[in-house]
Amino acid sequence: MAIPDFQTVMLPVLRDLAQGERTGQETLAALATEFMLTPDEVAQRLPSGTQATFTNRVAWAKSHLKGAGLIESPRRGVYRITDRGRATLTEDPPRLGMNYLMRFPEYVAYRHGGRNDADSVVSAGAAHPTPIAVDERTPDDLIEDGYQQHRAALVAEVRERIATMLPAAFEQLVVDLLTGMGYGGPQEDAGLVIGRGGDEGIDGVIREDRLGLETIYIQAKRWQGSVGRPEIQRFAGALQGQRARKGVFITTSSFTKDARAYTDSIQTTIVLVDGAQLAELMIDHGVGVTAVKRYEIRRVDSDYFSVE
Repeated sequence: MAIPDFQTVMLPVLRDLAQGERTGQETLAALATEFMLTPDEVAQRLPSGTQATFTNRVAWAKSHLKGAGLIESPRRGVYRITDRGRATLTEDPPRLGMNYLMRFPEYVAYRHGGRNDADSVVSAGAAHPTPIAVDERTPDDLIEDGYQQHRAALVAEVRERIATMLPAAFEQLVVDLLTGMGYGGPQEDAGLVIGRGGDEGIDGVIREDRLGLETIYIQAKRWQGSVGRPEIQRFAGALQGQRARKGVFITTSSFTKDARAYTDSIQTTIVLVDGAQLAELMIDHGVGVTAVKRYEIRRVDSDYFSVE
């Protein structure tokens, strides 16, 4: 099944902790079994790669339950249910979620960053607390989703700009990208654009050392349709003419399956980079884009607060 959202996880977490104190790994294992998650689903990571998605959602479920006073952490990495949590289970709720937890003043304060303002307390103490706008995603999910949407739009814009570049400018872009990725030695001419008439399919070179003992040859093509095997074969022939072992073929479009299969069948190493990957690499390495805003996400340093 799909990885459950953090609100769906809340009630199973509470029920698990009702069995006794649990470490994070014990709760994760129990919930993975309950939700019938496969090992691949348990290992699936957030787009940023910083944490497993399921682990992140369980952690946020615990955070909300703790904010409502339903669970507590007697020591680092261990959680247990509170009397309020047991009382909540006796009510046999079909599901826990943020709107359910709003009945507890401590949770209202938690939702407001610890500020227990009068309006919030009145709402929390009411028989039917005012529903809050909820999202099934965790704050981490929201940040990741927003970032991915922004990145997708940026990739599309970068590709549009590349499509309008002159051929010589595009060839320079490719060389700038590869040197920006760390390819090439310390010499000033580590990356050179050489694509002109009679280039025999070589548009640029990256010298990885001063003597040119290791050189990467580049072909850069602004293309409308998919690049097929014949184009890659011609590039491979140009590499052989240079006695080269490494080549990068970069296009603004895409490659056919035959083209990719051909690169796997020859001894010469040819890396294929299509338009989407090109834009992604430019963004990752700051080529043709600039940073306009940065957000720094912090977490509590448990070691700082630990008591020996």
